[in-house]
Amino acid sequence: MSGSNPFLEVDQQMVGDCYTSREAMENLITLCDGFGSRFGGTEGERRAAEYLKATMEAYGLKNVHLEPVEYVGWIRGEVSLEIISPIEKTIPCISLPHSPAADLEGTTIDMGDGAPEDFERRADEIRGKIVMTTSVVSPKGSKRWIHRGEKYGRSLLAGATGFIFVNHYPGYGPATGGIGHDGEALVPGISVSHETGALIQRLAERHGEVKIRLTSTDECRPMTSWNVVGDLPGSQEPQEIVMLGSHYDGHDISQGAEDPASGVVAVLEAARLLGRYAPPLPCTVRFVMWGIEEIGLLGSEAYVEDHAGELDHVRFYLNMDSAGAKSNARDIVLNEWPPLQPLMTQWGREMAHEFAVGQRTSAYSDHFPFFMAGVPTGGMQAAEPSLAGRGYGHTQYDTVDKVDLACLREASALAARLALRIASEENWPVARRDESAVLSLLDTPDYQEERELRTRVDALYCEARAGK
Repeated sequence: MSGSNPFLEVDQQMVGDCYTSREAMENLITLCDGFGSRFGGTEGERRAAEYLKATMEAYGLKNVHLEPVEYVGWIRGEVSLEIISPIEKTIPCISLPHSPAADLEGTTIDMGDGAPEDFERRADEIRGKIVMTTSVVSPKGSKRWIHRGEKYGRSLLAGATGFIFVNHYPGYGPATGGIGHDGEALVPGISVSHETGALIQRLAERHGEVKIRLTSTDECRPMTSWNVVGDLPGSQEPQEIVMLGSHYDGHDISQGAEDPASGVVAVLEAARLLGRYAPPLPCTVRFVMWGIEEIGLLGSEAYVEDHAGELDHVRFYLNMDSAGAKSNARDIVLNEWPPLQPLMTQWGREMAHEFAVGQRTSAYSDHFPFFMAGVPTGGMQAAEPSLAGRGYGHTQYDTVDKVDLACLREASALAARLALRIASEENWPVARRDESAVLSLLDTPDYQEERELRTRVDALYCEARAGK
């Protein structure tokens, strides 16, 4: 019968349990209220990793363990931002993670929303100045997400001496986010509120220029984080792996409830539902909570390197970063895997849960190391790219009260039902790409500009290290 559901009984059990349980919300409250931001290097991060391990074990997963990741971490110090001309005023700010200690005076240059063409056109004006740009992700004329890291990188290439990131949302305070490369940032970066940015803009318009003094005592040092891994072993081909994952670290100024913890608890709930109700599955389903995503995808990059010998056998990785956030549509975005689109669409009809299916990728979440290694990947997010921005994300207001249990349930149930089908599909239509195929995908107008920028910024860091 067309549209029949061979997994109907299991679906009903999993969905019924999910929608009559508060387990996902209770896990969210524990992670956020109990362990705070879970930022790399904090006690909350360590306790969260142990909690996730214990919860996976309680849900019946096997081979549950922590995989340590050594990296260069960052400790927030004191920071002070003073306007020294045309008025004298100390204004609030926060350092951006991996910003170096600073003792800097300079003149600001307002780059507005930070459109790439504006950085190219005004490069001579930027040299020797402190760039100020907003958190708007869709500058006028842009058809793609312009990330904070790209704006910082363009500032470096133009010779800026500092970077000021202005939250474009009124009333939300400064927005945080990592900068730099492999634990190092070449010039200081700070964030200010919309209101503070508007003050600096008014002063520049009235007086011609604004001079500031920035001092900070931020520190970088070696640290250890952990990826948390657990399996539902396959009964026929256990070496074949379906993966679900989300990073669990937030930023130190926030609980990180929507971003990322709503995704973490959805992965946990999918693990609980599958462990309780799924029949023995042919493939292994692996659940991984990534450490230290917020400062460079470091946990997932380490996993891809350490598990290189298994990657040929990873059937699919579903990234669940922020999947249970109110602002996140629970569609499926495939990272340029067109042969999977008909299957996903068919499953949506089969499940009576028709979600949109998109095709795109980006370099700013934990799918990307897998994508670059050729592994089939996708994420639970809006099929059409949202250019609205992060909202409460990366601010002090990303707290538990911003998350709805209904959204957590929707993300959890969909993840469990998709994992059930991916692991059971007898004729899986895709396999790992080789390096040339990955690079060919990125050699298109949609991706080429961003890729070329990353290459130029990487070269700049190499030059800086060579000159030390």
